[in-house]
Amino acid sequence: MLSVTSIVLAAGSGSRMGAETKKQYMLLDDKPLFIHTLEIMEKQKKITKIILVVPPTDIDFCNELIKKYSIKKVLCVVSGGDTRGASVYNGLQVVPEDSEFVVVHDGARPFLSQKLLENVIETAKVEGAAIAGVPVKDTIKQVNLDEFVQETLERGLLWIIQTPQVFRKEILLKCYKKAFEDKLQGTDDASIVEAYGYPVKVVMGDYKNIKITTKEDLEYAEHIVRGRSSETRGRIYNK
Repeated sequence: MLSVTSIVLAAGSGSRMGAETKKQYMLLDDKPLFIHTLEIMEKQKKITKIILVVPPTDIDFCNELIKKYSIKKVLCVVSGGDTRGASVYNGLQVVPEDSEFVVVHDGARPFLSQKLLENVIETAKVEGAAIAGVPVKDTIKQVNLDEFVQETLERGLLWIIQTPQVFRKEILLKCYKKAFEDKLQGTDDASIVEAYGYPVKVVMGDYKNIKITTKEDLEYAEHIVRGRSSETRGRIYNK
C-alpha cells in the first residue's frame, strides 16, 4: 500500500470573514470548520498521516481540539508561514520520508466527499499530479484597471480549481524548493508545479466543495448541513 500524507492548511487569518474568530475555528454543526476537514482525512483509508498547518500562536489550542475530537492520524501541528506557499512548504518539511504522495487541502473546505478525494489520489498515482476542479458556469470577461472589458474568455476552457491537490512528494518538494530560490509565488500548489514544466491533470470536482471565506459562504454551508440533516431524517422515517 502506498503511503499518502495529507497537509491540511488552517493558517489563514480569516480577515475576509470580518469576525473576531478566525474562520477555521468558526462552528459548523457545532464543530470547528477545520475539524470537519480533519475528520474527512481521518476516514480516508488511502491517507496514512495528517499534518495540520496553523498560525504559530494556535498550535497548543489546535492540539487540544485534535484530542477532543479523537483525530488519530495527525502526525504533528506546525506553524504556518506568511503566505499560503510558505505554509505548504513548512508542512512539507515534516512529511515522512516514506510518503510517496502528498494531498494538500484547505482546512476551510469541509464538504469534500470521500469519492472525490479518492479520485484525485488515484489520478495522481497515474499522472504524478492531479487537482480537483469544476467548469465555470458563467461568462468570464477579462477587465482592465479602468474596468473596461478587454476580452471575453472561452468559457468551455475555464475551470474553477479547488483542493484537494495531490502530487508525488518528490515533485512537489522539488518545485517548492525551486520556487523559494526563484522567489516565485503561486495562488495554488498546482501553479508552482506547472511553472517548472510538470503536467497537472484536472479531475471533475464538486460544486458543493466550497471554500468558506466570507459570512455568505458560512451561511451557505449551514444551509448544506441543514439539507443533509433533512435527508438523513427522511431516510430514517422511510425505513
